Amino acid sequence: MKRFTAFVTGTDTEVGKTVITAGLLKAFEQQGFSTLGLKPVSAGCDVTDDGLRNEDALLLQKAASVKAAYETVNPVAYEPAIAPHIAAMENGKLLTASGLEGFIRGAMLKPAQVKLIEGAGGWFTPLSYQETLADLVKRLNVPVILVVGMRLGCLNHALLTVAALQTSGLTLAGWVANRVDPEMGRFDENLETLKQMVDAPCLGVVPHLEQASCDQVAQYLDVTPIISGR
Repeated sequence: MKRFTAFVTGTDTEVGKTVITAGLLKAFEQQGFSTLGLKPVSAGCDVTDDGLRNEDALLLQKAASVKAAYETVNPVAYEPAIAPHIAAMENGKLLTASGLEGFIRGAMLKPAQVKLIEGAGGWFTPLSYQETLADLVKRLNVPVILVVGMRLGCLNHALLTVAALQTSGLTLAGWVANRVDPEMGRFDENLETLKQMVDAPCLGVVPHLEQASCDQVAQYLDVTPIISGR
């Protein structure tokens, strides 16, 4: 593998997509690859002297080895922490897959070997009444990495997401189990079910971590299946 670009989605919101994406960036960097992280659209931003800033996008900007301006990492940002299409409509804007694709294509000119694009929410998060983030990924035609938030209900959410992206003709490059609920019952059995039923490599099992750093998360991730093409 010389270059790799993927879209990172999750089984739901609040499943740790950002910290896993940042950890993956570090894991690839530790294997000798230059990295770039993108968060094309965010909702839930702080008002700063420099403009709206999203905590997740700032983490990706910091975790990447190739430095990029904030506006490159997160070109579309909204203040309220609500669904992006609703935030856009409240601002008199229209989110489109083609518009976001344009921002991403421009950012991808950056000289990074590994580029990870983090979505917002889950696979079918709406961009408008007509389009979802899935339409953006289809336009980009890149493989997908799925972050499974390990909690009650994750099996259904994970398998539905995998089926949906495969129906779209896209490739699941791998998935990461992130233990968001430390009290989840039958964790090992649920994990084994996913390993048996998801036809893609498990890139890591991340335990429940309080205030996890990118480097700490990277310790639990294995990107060699992607590097080797397995």
